Amino acid sequence: MPSPSDSFDFASWPPTLSNGQLEALTLYATTYALSHGLLYLAPAQRQPTIPSAAIHAPISLFPSPVPRALFDNGRRLQRIYNVLYARIAMDDEFLDEVMGAEKGVGKVDKFIGELWRGWKRLRDEGLPQPLHLGLFRSDYLLHSLPDKPLSIKQVEFNTISVSFGCLSQKVAELHRYLLSQTKYYYSSPYLSPSNFPSNETTPGLASGLAEAHKAYGDERSQILFVVQPGERNVFDQRPLEYELLERYGIHSIRNTFEELGNIAHVDPSTSALIITRSLDGSPSERIEISTVYYRSGYVPHEYPTPKHYTTRFLIESSKAIKCPTISLQLAGGKKVQEVLGRPGVLERFLADEAKYGKDVYGPEVISELRDSFMDMWSLDVNEDRVTPDRPSSESGNEEFGTRLAREGALGLVLKPQREGGGNNVYKESIPTFLDTLDPEERQAWIAMELIQPPKDFGNYLIRAGSTNSQSQTPVKTEVVSELGIFGWALFGGPEKSISEKEVGWLVRTKGKDSNEGGVATGFSVLDSLLLVD
Repeated sequence: MPSPSDSFDFASWPPTLSNGQLEALTLYATTYALSHGLLYLAPAQRQPTIPSAAIHAPISLFPSPVPRALFDNGRRLQRIYNVLYARIAMDDEFLDEVMGAEKGVGKVDKFIGELWRGWKRLRDEGLPQPLHLGLFRSDYLLHSLPDKPLSIKQVEFNTISVSFGCLSQKVAELHRYLLSQTKYYYSSPYLSPSNFPSNETTPGLASGLAEAHKAYGDERSQILFVVQPGERNVFDQRPLEYELLERYGIHSIRNTFEELGNIAHVDPSTSALIITRSLDGSPSERIEISTVYYRSGYVPHEYPTPKHYTTRFLIESSKAIKCPTISLQLAGGKKVQEVLGRPGVLERFLADEAKYGKDVYGPEVISELRDSFMDMWSLDVNEDRVTPDRPSSESGNEEFGTRLAREGALGLVLKPQREGGGNNVYKESIPTFLDTLDPEERQAWIAMELIQPPKDFGNYLIRAGSTNSQSQTPVKTEVVSELGIFGWALFGGPEKSISEKEVGWLVRTKGKDSNEGGVATGFSVLDSLLLVD
């Protein structure tokens, strides 16, 4: 058995346990999860108003190893990403160029175009609230290439409805409990308390919401959670409400877009967002909203009618602080991620002394940030974007970017401007998919080189929700683990100041043969970190 001081061998994970030990660990893990709110509502065609059943969230039995230095690197980068995306969201000219419906992605992506046009109209009329709140998560995979040091590479940066902050804290606590209870049967010297980092994501994210509420300046106001109808992932959201109430005395309410279309209005004299509701026939209650926290609104099907867009724009037109504003949601687009990789773009936002004064970053920091990128390009990119390590291909009728995607399909993923999992196109599916896109539609897609995670790395995965007695049996499989780092930023105003923090982490683990990675969409399980050297 290797000592903890040796370079970690990912192929040695997870440690070997007997069937009896696995059974005992599974019982400890699942009962802990059920006892401590590591839960999902049970699958149902329609969730009842008052929940009648819950199941434990999908979980891993062991934490997943990540080198300590790379974890520290991700945490350090988060502070820079917080600033970067805040500055992008405040740069109307850049977003018009990249995401707009006149010049950018919004020309061919109807959803992006609708959001941009509504935002453009509102800002031309004058937005009453200059502050933005972002609750962020930057997602990474370990990148392992022969004869090169292990590194972390960014999968994406999330600016709306970042999920699993609360449940990620609970699963970290679950794995620490298993260590305390069983010592994991002394199966690995790496499984020691010093290698289990703390995770305080729930109070961390709540502190961002509380800062926005404080900045709004009315103690009687409340925070509005805009949620999906039939939401199963309520146990990842409710702890934030409890934290806000218990630590800060801030009340919250929850409503869907559908409900808000009937009960929300903006006071014409103050621009306050007002929710009017009545419970059980009691007199109407008038609630002023300080902060709007979106846990929905990031995919087109959540806007099935024009009224849903009207409701979104109504909220945007108020003086409530939005998390996120439409501009910050647009800043999280995959197209922005691709453009940031182009020469000089990071410097525009991080190194312009004339614009940002002393709050700039040096070449070493920008290089470190750029090192976290994988190579990306637009499908409609032309030959003038050819670089020395990306030679020109044969001439043809398709743009260079599309031809390059055909030639390198087995090492690529295509991404649209969507969140939530299940939207990407991978490897051998790419050439056939490209045949379905007309030249204009290609503008809405980017190609990204695939990250290469360590091979032969495994874990035991546990799912619930099936009547099959085998559903609680841990499945040992080769996996890929994705690390997410959370942060928040409150920014804007006349000085365009930025207050920001890094506030915790998430690990999601999936079978290696699964391309997608969402927990809510059924591809992954919740996991936690084991720091190794």
